[in-house]
Amino acid sequence: MIGYDVHRLDRENIADVEKLHTAVYGRIPAENFFAKKYNTAFTGAEYIGYIAYDLQIPIAFYGVIPCFLSVGDKTILSAQSADTMTDPNYRNKGLFVELAERTYQLCINNGIRLIFGFPNQNSLPGFVNKLGWEITGLMDCFILETGKYSWQRVLRKLPAFTDRFVKYQQKLLNKYTEPSPGIDNSVFKDGYDGIIRDECFLNYKTYTNKQIVKTGGSQAWLKINNEMLIGDMEVWPEDFERLVTHLKKLARKLGLNEIHFHTSGGTMLHELFARQHKAIPSFPVIVKQLIGYTPADKIKFTSADIDTF
Repeated sequence: MIGYDVHRLDRENIADVEKLHTAVYGRIPAENFFAKKYNTAFTGAEYIGYIAYDLQIPIAFYGVIPCFLSVGDKTILSAQSADTMTDPNYRNKGLFVELAERTYQLCINNGIRLIFGFPNQNSLPGFVNKLGWEITGLMDCFILETGKYSWQRVLRKLPAFTDRFVKYQQKLLNKYTEPSPGIDNSVFKDGYDGIIRDECFLNYKTYTNKQIVKTGGSQAWLKINNEMLIGDMEVWPEDFERLVTHLKKLARKLGLNEIHFHTSGGTMLHELFARQHKAIPSFPVIVKQLIGYTPADKIKFTSADIDTF
């Protein structure tokens, strides 16, 4: 790459991704967030990505996070396309395509057969038109209103109250949550393929703060931001409304006025939510085949599978 240096992501330069993130988005990520996110040693492949530099200053990054997919009766080493960042002063110079192509070759070298992703509408054309990705599906988002004004949005913007408010939320959550790193993938019960959430994966997934909430014999995997985000659920259809009612009450106590859930169509959870709530198109699901061909038509996802959860 003329005029720029490119280095593979590793333990020593991961801090440069944090610097770039701050420059691009104007906010400092949580301490060691990227170090934990890209430490996927449990898969046998870690720090899969590249950073571009101009005079030792990080200007662009592209990385993927390896995981295992269950496809049919096979376990497939795959990866999720994760962070794509370019300093605004260096955009439209081909950095995205260059780093992506290098990363794909690195994936092949590490035995990663397939990459999947959930790009936003701005990134989608680049993946499809410049890098040869295939659109294989579309996730829907369900938004449940709790009937509560979101006063937490106001408090989070006031520095004097932010820390105290977060501590209040966590103290309240501790009364309702279970000490568990996560739950199994609900799509398997529906006969679909998906990400394997074994103990190693769930321990890795703790790079963001999440909780398990139970009521009766059902449970939900949650992440709290400006809204309550449901990652996945273990619930029988007859218990669904009771679990949702419980989550709405908890959201109101936390000062949240919305609950969000993303899922692929055709799943039981999609059907249960769609009975009373509008399905809003959210993330396109895209796939890039790297080694051989892996059938992707039956791979389904929920919010918990997205790297930001």
